[in-house]
Amino acid sequence: MVSVVRRLITVITAVHGPSAHLLPEAYKSLRAQELPEGWEWQWLVQEDGRTDDVAPHVPDDPRVIFEQGRHGGPGTARTLALAHADGEYVKVLDADDQLPTGALARDLAALEGDAALGWATSRVLDLMPDGSTVGFEGDPDNGPLERGAVLDYWSTHDFRAPVHPATLFARRDLVLALGGWMALPASEDTGLLLALDSVSRGWFTSEVGLLYRKWPGQATGQAAHTDPAERDARMAVVEARARALAYLRWRYPVTD
Repeated sequence: MVSVVRRLITVITAVHGPSAHLLPEAYKSLRAQELPEGWEWQWLVQEDGRTDDVAPHVPDDPRVIFEQGRHGGPGTARTLALAHADGEYVKVLDADDQLPTGALARDLAALEGDAALGWATSRVLDLMPDGSTVGFEGDPDNGPLERGAVLDYWSTHDFRAPVHPATLFARRDLVLALGGWMALPASEDTGLLLALDSVSRGWFTSEVGLLYRKWPGQATGQAAHTDPAERDARMAVVEARARALAYLRWRYPVTD
């Protein structure tokens, strides 16, 4: 009998009580993903805290791992989840978002097709409360993103990246080498995106790769998220980290 080596993508979801009821819809979108022969996914659902609010909404599926930890925000939860990540790649999926058909396979194809790419992102549509979707102008062209391109755009466009960090798909070892998500109350995903951009080339897929739910309970809709003083501090440290990485010339892939 010949054993089949299975290769794995780890999907990481940080969740807290208010968004837990949306986990079944995220799971449905993940379960609909089709991967090439020999590939599988695992779903790490990491609660940001230790309550009884999330577990009832976690699907009963051997591919799903549910963990809890001290409250520290989504960046802390995702980074804690890396302790259980067995995949060669990690994919972000927020608890209130959904993956369109084919999203995971397109991310995988981009990085499997070019070993010099460290990460991938894709087009986003806002999913409105009435079920309609809204797109954005100004997406990059389908294809590679040169090292530093995201930081250059972000720093000249009011700290708004040309690609969405909620669509991130990256090599696990590279995410670990960069320390995971930043220890910030928000923008922790932008911090990781810009760090990846500073050390490696990326990829943008112009096909829709995420439905980004707009709803009253989402963290980015809260007043604290747009507090000017905190926002300035977050942006300052995100930029400083990215520019320090670029200055030190640490690169992926490593070359002699």
